[in-house]
Amino acid sequence: MKALLDTNIIIHREAGKIVQQDIGILFRWLDRAKYTKCIHPVTIQEIKKNSNKDTVEAFMTKLDSYEQIQIPSQLQVQVREISDKVDINENDRNDTILLNEVFVERVDILITEDKKIHQKAEKLGIADKVYKIDSFLEKIFSEHPDLVDYKVLNVQKKQFGYINLNDNFFDSLKEDYNGFDKWFIKKSDDLAYVTTNKANGLILSFLYLKVENKEENYTDIIPTFAPKKRLKIGTFKVINNGFRLGERFLKIIFDNALVNKVDEIYVTIFDHRDEQKRLIDLMEQWGFILWGMKGNERVYVRDFKPNFDINDLKSIYPYVSKKNGIYIVPIYESYHTELLPDSILNNESPAEFVEDFPHRNGISKVYVSRAMRPHPKRGDLLIFYRTGGYYKSVISTIGVVEEVIYNIDKEEDLLRHCRKGSVFPEHELIAMWNYDKFRKPFVVRFLYSYSFPHRINMKQLIDLAILAGVDDAPRGYKPITEEQFNLILKETKSDESFIID
Repeated sequence: MKALLDTNIIIHREAGKIVQQDIGILFRWLDRAKYTKCIHPVTIQEIKKNSNKDTVEAFMTKLDSYEQIQIPSQLQVQVREISDKVDINENDRNDTILLNEVFVERVDILITEDKKIHQKAEKLGIADKVYKIDSFLEKIFSEHPDLVDYKVLNVQKKQFGYINLNDNFFDSLKEDYNGFDKWFIKKSDDLAYVTTNKANGLILSFLYLKVENKEENYTDIIPTFAPKKRLKIGTFKVINNGFRLGERFLKIIFDNALVNKVDEIYVTIFDHRDEQKRLIDLMEQWGFILWGMKGNERVYVRDFKPNFDINDLKSIYPYVSKKNGIYIVPIYESYHTELLPDSILNNESPAEFVEDFPHRNGISKVYVSRAMRPHPKRGDLLIFYRTGGYYKSVISTIGVVEEVIYNIDKEEDLLRHCRKGSVFPEHELIAMWNYDKFRKPFVVRFLYSYSFPHRINMKQLIDLAILAGVDDAPRGYKPITEEQFNLILKETKSDESFIID
């Protein structure tokens, strides 16, 4: 991608005195997003007009760092017509010459603060290719978001330079990958996700992600990849400690794939260690398939284009459909964040939810109920409603039903179905089983899909006519319409990219 820079931006960038702080940010992001910075002959001519020869010399030396357009493109008829109508001096005509390079697609974008250039771009129908500094930064931030932050759980986002390379955790990676140490040190400023053992500080899991654009070279992968925007799982290792850390890290992978709007996720991995085989098995459960080889490593790929398959919800996770049933379902405030820690409320302390528990880390979760009908079915959406009263009750989370388990015959079966996925300790599950001998609990397995960025409470739900009043608060599975669900998405300011319809 080529970015043509207006003369004033070049001058402000290369001047000895700082005029605009955001120009430094602009140039850093141009480099990070791999834009080629281009300069036009008219800009060079304008700089040469400066009366201070030392200044001109200094500028000319610095211009070597830009790609120079050697021969200007012929002014197009449409561009000339606009110029004849609005240009009144030489500066205006020079600006039009820059704009012409965008019009003929010689460059991909033009960055300028000049209002008149933007007006001409609008008339030529290329306004979407002409940016001010702030609008370009908005665009680039949305296209290259930072790694997703996590407030809770034993997950830290750290720069490589702050991670102990000498931890025994990395020994197997050093054995498998020649030059791993050098690569790790080279990445000192890059970010990775890690979890550590609270008792001794040793690393339990490590994940490094990299977004790759369509121009990436994949000649070393057989069969080679077609051009796509991809999320590469650069390094992924999990110590098997029984707390479903692998599933937690898959959630992190999918979250980052969604926010970066990639078409595909892939990983290269050896398969000669037990830990690697377990990881491969886990990824296959969540839709990764064997693609081919990269040297001696296997290449696994996960298609990430929006899709919905009610028969295989894990393979299309985190995408959901709103064409199935939609229910609001209550969850007591004492259990809410235990089961759904990513949906922590502002008045709760993240420090209380950092310890590893299977029900916290897993994407697959369990909701135990003895509610009267209606009941959800596979593929239906659950909107979790944290109880607490008129102002404190809030909807926080969307889940998708994976399975509803009825006809549980004995206490041991209930415990088995709830193991790892339920927030309830064993003694509470036993109490639930023995509470009513005629109406036994059933189990809803669901996949945690999305946390609302903005929470709306009971009052707002009533105002939106989603609840009829205080007495309409959900006690079981309260069905709502697609239209009401759309209202919720709007009012919670949700990113709907995970919804396919």
